[in-house]
Amino acid sequence: RSWSCTHASPIPSAATTMAVNVAAAAAHTGTGRASRNRKKVCSALSLLFMLPSAVASPMDCDASSAAGTVEPVRLRVGLEWFLNPDHLPLVVALKMGYFEQANLSVELRVPSDHWEADGEIRNGNIDVALTEPLHLAQDAAAGRSVVGFSRFFHTDGGIMFLRESGITRPRDMCGKTISYPGYPGVGGPAIAQTMVEADGGECDIESYGKHDGGFHHTEALKSRKADLATLIFSNFELVEAQHESLNPGFFSLKEWGVPDFCQLVLFTTPERFEQLKPALRRMVLAMRQAVGLIHRNPTSALQVYDSYLSSHGGLPTEKTEADKHAATLAATLPAFPNDNAIAPEYFEELMRWLAKTKQVDKIAAAATKPAHYWTNEIAL
Repeated sequence: RSWSCTHASPIPSAATTMAVNVAAAAAHTGTGRASRNRKKVCSALSLLFMLPSAVASPMDCDASSAAGTVEPVRLRVGLEWFLNPDHLPLVVALKMGYFEQANLSVELRVPSDHWEADGEIRNGNIDVALTEPLHLAQDAAAGRSVVGFSRFFHTDGGIMFLRESGITRPRDMCGKTISYPGYPGVGGPAIAQTMVEADGGECDIESYGKHDGGFHHTEALKSRKADLATLIFSNFELVEAQHESLNPGFFSLKEWGVPDFCQLVLFTTPERFEQLKPALRRMVLAMRQAVGLIHRNPTSALQVYDSYLSSHGGLPTEKTEADKHAATLAATLPAFPNDNAIAPEYFEELMRWLAKTKQVDKIAAAATKPAHYWTNEIAL
């Protein structure tokens, strides 16, 4: 695929400039959310990639024909927490030059406040950020000015437990202690209660114990500080638990009445979306090209990711960690959809569930329509 105008003179490929600043409290493996959080590197990792232009975009043909080339559009992308295998299409698009070919200068950054990425956009620190549909809907219902425009990751998520706990079906979770990042809010119990009720069980939502385990899901179960851990991604925590010789069980959101929100989407503010729409469309297409490589040639995609980690000191070398890293990557490969769109009906149901479980205000939820915070305009 070429982004150059048919009448533009050839432009030699520019060398890729990478600037990386890594400050970590402890070494990390580059593999799992939980292991990285446990090693306290989330807030310490800072990454910056700058990719200069290689060819002109068809959307810039007028300028290109007049000047021969155009300056690449700069896009500063805020990651979700820190770089991990969920972000594989971004790494592949960077390393394979797909962003460069799309006349984009892409920088990957870790937001200073992961819960306030929209504020980072409004303050001019980043242009685009990653989030989950759950948080996008919650932010919209809270009156924040946000708009999601492309889904690129979709895994199987839910509740993890250890089989020796005696839990065999969702209604067995009544009264159990839950470890979850949003402690002490209603999110963790809301997920468990929805599953219990879908399984025909009845219990008081106040019956659940709560443990402030953050993202240390496996550790919370292993230490017996909690019976349940949510929200876990099967491509991370199940793999981690198995590699720690545990015997995890798993209840999937999609199988037990909870809207399936274990996805990653790109979002920005409505103002930045309108300003950057042509460039954001090219970004979506470049990431789609990366997903194509991941599906057709996963070995090459994994080599790209490992090469990146190795060049920045993040590739695990100890056998146990290296094996877990490889297993996590293998479990993550199927999680990148070809379809970047999300139906409005999905967000309608998600918002109804959030209101029903008292995670958002019911009046605000009713007034917040999907078109207020999601568009498929450049996703198709």
